[in-house]
Amino acid sequence: MGRNLSGPEHLRDMHTPDRVSERLDKGRSQSYLKDIVYGGVDGTITTFAVVAGVVGADLSAGIVVILGLANLIADGFSMAVSNFLGTRAEQQFLHMIRKEEEGEIQLVPDGEKEEIRQIYAKKGFEGNLLEQVVEVITSDEKVWVDTMLMEEHGLLLEGPEPGKAAWWTFVAFLIAGIVPVAPFIINLVVDGGISTPFLWSSIATAATFFVIGVFKARVVGGNTIKAGVETVAVGGIAAVLAYGVGWLLRGVADGL
Repeated sequence: MGRNLSGPEHLRDMHTPDRVSERLDKGRSQSYLKDIVYGGVDGTITTFAVVAGVVGADLSAGIVVILGLANLIADGFSMAVSNFLGTRAEQQFLHMIRKEEEGEIQLVPDGEKEEIRQIYAKKGFEGNLLEQVVEVITSDEKVWVDTMLMEEHGLLLEGPEPGKAAWWTFVAFLIAGIVPVAPFIINLVVDGGISTPFLWSSIATAATFFVIGVFKARVVGGNTIKAGVETVAVGGIAAVLAYGVGWLLRGVADGL
């Protein structure tokens, strides 16, 4: 999934006029890395937080499974829907700003040209070259509007599809989120079970955090060990907090 750079020869081959034209014609591919990492990390943290809280309150393994699975489905769906609505809202905002810029070009074209002129003047263009740039950009309304969206408003012209973003969030949440509760499920359905399900849940959860961190680092570049440890540390803090709350409230649970 990462960029495969095998040396100067590969780079020169990728930057011939034909190869450059081929890449540009294909357009920009969308990455759903943020949605996968977001869903995976949150799924693991929230499910393990439920497990740690219930264990801290000294409740039964059956309660761990019930609350863990209920959280897994409900919170995973909630995150997916939230991501869908948030991503679609960004698209709607982009559409609104585009309409506003198109209207301003129709009403005050000279003022909009001046904005283009000053934007590119700040980039170092001047004199006749600056005027040529302004003329070329403003000769095509779509290019003109796209330039204003990117340069004036700092918006991306393309973004992830809301449905795919929600789907990857939900899938990553379910896959990673089932890990903390899996030892307790095994403990209930397998004869003999597991003598220390919370220990195995903790180990499996830490491993999942580490794998997510390494996966992120391999895609975006960076130190894989550092990224893995960083993700484990973040999840560990949430787990300690949840366990502590459950331990403090264990008396309340006993009274129910």
